[in-house]
Amino acid sequence: QGQLVESGGGLVQPGGSLRLSCTGSGFTIRSYAVSWYRQAPGKEREGVAIISATSGMTNYADSVKGRFTISRDNSKNTFYLQMDSLNPDDTATYYCNAQEYYCSLKVCPPGDTWGQGTQVTVSS
Repeated sequence: QGQLVESGGGLVQPGGSLRLSCTGSGFTIRSYAVSWYRQAPGKEREGVAIISATSGMTNYADSVKGRFTISRDNSKNTFYLQMDSLNPDDTATYYCNAQEYYCSLKVCPPGDTWGQGTQVTVSS
């Protein structure tokens, strides 16, 4: 079974930016909708952003709209989460995910394929 490998987390000051990457290993992401989730200590997991396999449709959590951008490069078997204007509320472990069908984050659950998680800490 394929895996997803994440990179790009770290410590950033409020107002700063980070870009997370997630690469498929052992499978191609081309036919999958891919997404990012996050979980902060003591809080439920939250869907952050999702992008469809080929049409480029996207959906974002209200808390990140206008600040985060999800994108993909199928030729590199990789997708990304560009995070701008970060604030302390964005501090969490971020997980990438692949699922068979695109749908709204509020409607459909994530797929079974997850990345290992990467920590994002926003602090001065």
